[in-house]
Amino acid sequence: MTTHVEALAPGAFATADPQHWPDVAHVPRAPLKAAVARSLLRRVARRRGLRVELPHGRLLGPAPASAPVLRLHRPDAFFHRVGASGLIGFGESYQAGEWDSPDLVALLTELATAPETLVPTGAQWLRRLYVKRPPAGELSTPGNARTNIHRHYDLSNELFALFLDPTLSYSSAVFPTDPAGAPVASWANLAEAQHRKIDRLLDLARVGVGSRVLEIGTGWGELAIRAAARGARVVSLTLSEEQLALARRRIAEAGLADRAEVRLCDYRAAEGEFDAVVSVEMIEAVGRPFWPAYFATIDRVLAPGGRAALQAITMPHERMLASSGTYTWILKYIFPGGQIPSTEAIRQATARHTSLRVAACDSFGPHYAQTLRLWCERFTERADEVGALGFDQVFQRMWELYLAYSEAGFAAGYLDVQQILLTRPEPTR
Repeated sequence: MTTHVEALAPGAFATADPQHWPDVAHVPRAPLKAAVARSLLRRVARRRGLRVELPHGRLLGPAPASAPVLRLHRPDAFFHRVGASGLIGFGESYQAGEWDSPDLVALLTELATAPETLVPTGAQWLRRLYVKRPPAGELSTPGNARTNIHRHYDLSNELFALFLDPTLSYSSAVFPTDPAGAPVASWANLAEAQHRKIDRLLDLARVGVGSRVLEIGTGWGELAIRAAARGARVVSLTLSEEQLALARRRIAEAGLADRAEVRLCDYRAAEGEFDAVVSVEMIEAVGRPFWPAYFATIDRVLAPGGRAALQAITMPHERMLASSGTYTWILKYIFPGGQIPSTEAIRQATARHTSLRVAACDSFGPHYAQTLRLWCERFTERADEVGALGFDQVFQRMWELYLAYSEAGFAAGYLDVQQILLTRPEPTR
């Protein structure tokens, strides 16, 4: 699949609203760092076989025509941004229309493959010139968490409905597979694949008639609806007011309001006792400092003999440690306060802070790459409708990059997604 984002005319974002997009509207001046960035890009392009196209048909260096393309429309601005703030500048430069690619996912997949090799070992110290710590105001404390969630999930229910399937599931689906085990994904089977994902998670938690279920992270209510339809009684927690209203309406329209309740509540304030706790791609928003509290909450509310089933995006442990505490473009613009865990981090947090243990893990990263491909195609196809909702071109390019960047992470194996079962071990005699 080719993800194509139209090139913008030079100067198209010269009038970008500095109140909304201060760091996109302003190009930093960092001549020495820009020179270093140019040198590093030339090296990366040579080692990875990238084709870096400059204005007027020039190339940064020799490259085959078939190589993944990074097309620089405003090279000076690009290098100054990257030199000044690394990958944050890389993303902001895309938002500003200073570069693009005829196949954004292919380019980003190449860059996401073994990213630790992009910068020479002897030049790793250069990261200190631009790597920043996340702002204290974005740490997912009880006071900040609602603001962080609001910045993403309360953008507009209508926006999410434009590119999600009718189930409004904003997490990886589980598709049927071909004889080689590869997911077979299309828009026509996405809703069914989302139901397959939900049902597998509910099966993992053994949710059935009479089960008391706590869902941490409501989304737009599809999991709560399917759990209640099994005869379970569901309490679902969210910090998104937009999701709260729509999830409640969808649950009522399904005739299940007597079995499923949605509360505007931080997970740390959860009350009650439940036979099953389910949580789909919520841990990524919790933030590493609060993983102990997240798992301790699950442990506290889970009844004896209960089961917790999580769906979590993960990354290799060493990469998680290396990126922890680093302020990234994704954190700045998409998911403030977040941190993707490793399965080892989940094992450690549960072992140190709870009576729960990881009993099973099921990995299906390629399915997330395909889910994201479908979302990105849908988002770009409906760009006019996104604009009609009031989202400007800077925002649209930001989301195109976010979706393509995420797809590339799963395609390259830099990211994975797991369904994880947590149980309490039987006492030894």
